[in-house]
Amino acid sequence: MTTTKPRTGGLTAAELVEGWREVGVEEGMALIVHSSLSSLGHVEGGAATVVESLRTAVGPTGTIVTPTFTWQVTDPDPDHAGMPSAAVRERRATVPIFDVDLPSSMGAIPEALRSLPDSVRSPHPQASVAAVGADAATIAGRQTLGFAVGRTSPFGRLYDIGGYILLIGVGHNRNTFLHYAETLTPHPRLKVRRFPMDIDGERVWLETLDVGNDNDMHFPTVGHEFEEHAGILEVMVGDAPCRLIPVQPFVSFAVPRLTELLPPGAG
Repeated sequence: MTTTKPRTGGLTAAELVEGWREVGVEEGMALIVHSSLSSLGHVEGGAATVVESLRTAVGPTGTIVTPTFTWQVTDPDPDHAGMPSAAVRERRATVPIFDVDLPSSMGAIPEALRSLPDSVRSPHPQASVAAVGADAATIAGRQTLGFAVGRTSPFGRLYDIGGYILLIGVGHNRNTFLHYAETLTPHPRLKVRRFPMDIDGERVWLETLDVGNDNDMHFPTVGHEFEEHAGILEVMVGDAPCRLIPVQPFVSFAVPRLTELLPPGAG
């Protein structure tokens, strides 16, 4: 079922708040937002207005979280083994070391939230999140280098506090909680993360394990199946189809379903 909200001209913050209410956002919620700004159509004030409207919708007791991943902090020659050539060393030397002010690769809305003076950003070089609101420090205050989207990550804390996933104009191939769910399966697909860090003034390259990329293999299917199972309604906010998904029931559904889809040896 789709509910369409008619509009004329650019979307205002007040119109967006009304839209989030129709999607199901309530005061006090902790939301992780996966989004496409362009999907909404014209928004007066752009991404900053979207962030403002989300903060208004959850109120002072709520929290807004966005992935602020930094794909620029990665090995440009991941398949090179052994002693690096001069060209490989030169390319690797251009890779930035992560800090909380490094711009995100995740789009305009996450970058607008990350840039807020009161935002808190988790410390992972590639898979950070930014958060604002009542539980921002609790959610984003700690993140392990290995399995950066697993139990000891901001995603684990969002699960623990009963958070929600808000998809704004994007599908489940952008829903990081499916990666979180995969970390809880017996046979997750795995990948190596590789990034530079500054350790006691020395630039060092580190390798850690994490769940692998899905590449649209299973995540869209599992997400759609959950929406049908839970009766999740798609609501149009501006031009964007939006869905609000409770984290705990979603993970409870996704873990056994992914376990069925990922055979032993998938990692």
